[in-house]
Amino acid sequence: MTAGGMPSEKLAAAVCDGDRRALAQALTLVESTRTDHRAQADALLRQLLPATGRATRIGVSGAPGVGKSTFIEAFGLHLAGEGRKVAVLAVDPSSEISGGSILGDKTRMERLSRHPNAFIRPSPSGGALGGVARRSRETLMVMEAAGYDVALIETVGVGQSETAVAEMTDSFLLLLAPAGGDELQGIKKGVIELADLLVVTKADGELKPAAERARADYVAALAILGAGSSWRPAVLTCSAVTGQGVAEVWREVLRHREALGPAGLAAKRAAQSKRWMWREVEEGLIAALRADTEVAARLGALELAVTAGRATPGEAAEELLRAFRPGA
Repeated sequence: MTAGGMPSEKLAAAVCDGDRRALAQALTLVESTRTDHRAQADALLRQLLPATGRATRIGVSGAPGVGKSTFIEAFGLHLAGEGRKVAVLAVDPSSEISGGSILGDKTRMERLSRHPNAFIRPSPSGGALGGVARRSRETLMVMEAAGYDVALIETVGVGQSETAVAEMTDSFLLLLAPAGGDELQGIKKGVIELADLLVVTKADGELKPAAERARADYVAALAILGAGSSWRPAVLTCSAVTGQGVAEVWREVLRHREALGPAGLAAKRAAQSKRWMWREVEEGLIAALRADTEVAARLGALELAVTAGRATPGEAAEELLRAFRPGA
């Protein structure tokens, strides 16, 4: 029985039938941090598992201000207009006060949120590494089971969010803003190497020449960085305002998916699932350690000793682990 009083089998069936109220209820359940909801969410996901894995999963990242939400709205409207069902998982930074989403994705993507073929799910990051909510992968599974065939995952674009998104999607889009001559300086080499497609945004009006120059610079950079790689990411320009380049981005995503092939896509997702499992193990162990009574009894004194310089972090960590593993 789920939190809403509906058996998990019935809720799963309603989700797979495309019931939007059931979808919202299922998403709320899998994102819940309550311990009693965790078992219910696991039962629901087991029911949904056979219906997952059918969507094209696309990660979208980029520095703040690059226009991620504007691009996603234009891109989503293009796909929805072609008859595809588009799910957007927009991971917001969390408020330190309330824990909720700060940016309000449905207000940032107002036109897309009204489209009958689209579903936007704001999801506060909850302090998770890289701004990707811990349950983002499970939210993605629920959306796929509900019949959405394109899933867009937007991140806050800070820290290690790019790595986190790349590990849960098929294609990773890095959005870049046209800049004044040294745009390459602001992008780490590792981020570019993660990208399956680079898109220079705001390629309209007075910024169009700058966008074209930036595109040429990134093409030249990728020629060096991509040596020996089997996939050479394209660099496109795009204007979410005029719509120029939006269809080309989708065609490039399909080209990347074709290059992966069924076997390559299956292998990529299998590796992602394995990493996901170990992330869950790590987070579960940390949660269990923090909840352990022996650890809790020592934690305050050890933290004080570390901050006062009377003990090294390594020594304190070892003592906590010994308390967690009696006899170790």
